[in-house]
This record gives sequence, structure tokens and C-alpha cells, in this order.
Amino acid sequence: MTEALENALKALQTYEWGSDPAPLEPIDKVVFASQPGTQKELEARLAAVLKTGALRAAKDFVCRKLALIGSAQSVSALSALLPDKELSHMARYALEAIGTAEAENAMRDSLPKVEDKTKIGVIHSLGVKRDARSTSQLAALLRATLPDVAAAAAFALGQIGTPEAAKALAEYRARVSKEFRAVAADASFVCAQRLLAKGQREEAMGILRALGSQDQPEHVRAAAKHALSAASRV
Repeated sequence: MTEALENALKALQTYEWGSDPAPLEPIDKVVFASQPGTQKELEARLAAVLKTGALRAAKDFVCRKLALIGSAQSVSALSALLPDKELSHMARYALEAIGTAEAENAMRDSLPKVEDKTKIGVIHSLGVKRDARSTSQLAALLRATLPDVAAAAAFALGQIGTPEAAKALAEYRARVSKEFRAVAADASFVCAQRLLAKGQREEAMGILRALGSQDQPEHVRAAAKHALSAASRV
């Protein structure tokens, strides 16, 4: 590793927002260069910064770079930040970008360990990744004490869009309070769209028929009937 890069990593230890970013430029040069070997070494050094007492700005910087060059070897350091209220969102940003099974496992495994407001973010990430392996955990969270956690779990299940997710959402729709009826219906509609895209037409049409009933919000009924008509013509 070059002297310039060593100096940049040293400067990173005391980096704060508003500081001159010039000393960190050697890091960016490696991140955006086609140098796999050097990038892997840099990745390890950056991940190590997350385990130190470096300032939040420095760790934020590291997460952004690991989103570009990170791999399974960075997952442990990033996942340790998931319970951190200030850095959890940046750790998720990097883990989503890394996108390996290890990254998804780490987010899934963190669900019981993070507080509710941070949990909502992790749930969102699992939905973004369409992590079908988290379906049972998300289904359980549909009964969470905090309605916003349940709503986030519903939306994530909609994005996952499997028959198992659809079943959990159907049960949620049947018991949800009037206040969150539209959330449940919207999540189910997204789930139906995901199933249609995967060729699971009968499962999707079953959901759309249910969403077209009179007890559903007006905008959902209209969207469901339109989607059902379109799907019937295929």
C-alpha cells in the first residue's frame, strides 16, 4: 500500500464533517480504479476503521466506500453497526449494495437485536433485497406492538412477493385496524404484482379478486380491478 494511501487512512481516523476532504482523495482514487488486489486490501483496512473509535463522519465515509468495493469480508464490521441509531442506515446502505447471502443473513439476524425505530430500517432493507428467507420473521412482526413496525413488515412482504408472503398479508388484512387497512391492501397489491411478474398468475389473481371487494379502500379496489382485467387478457 502506498504512502499516500497510508496517510489517507491515518487522516480518516480524525476526519469530521466540514474537514478538508483532500487528505482522503487517495482512498477515492483506489475505490474508483480497476485494481482488484489493492481494493481488497483497502476494503479490509476500511472495515477495520469501523471497529475503532473513529468519529461518526469517518465511519459514514467508510460505509459509502464499502458500498462500492465491499464484499462478504466487510459484513461482520458493517453488521455490528446495525443497532447504532446514528450509523445503522449507512451500514444498511453498504450491506444492501454488497448484496451477498452473508449481507442478507446479517440484516435478518439483526432483527431481534435492534430497537423498533432502527428495526423499521432493517425491515425496509430486507424488502428492498426481496429476501424470501426473512418471510417468517416478517410475518411475525405483523403482530408487533408498534403499528409502524407491522406496517413496514407488510410493505417488505409485498416486495418479497411470494405465495408465503401473500398468505401472511391475507391474514394481516383480515385482522388489521381500520387505520392500517390501506397499508395492508397496498402491500398485498404490490405482492400480487410481484407474483404476476414471476408468472404465478393464479396466486396473483386470487389476491386481486380479494382486493376488489367492497371492504377494501376505494383506490385499491380500482387498481385491483384494473390489474385483474389486464391479467385476464394475457
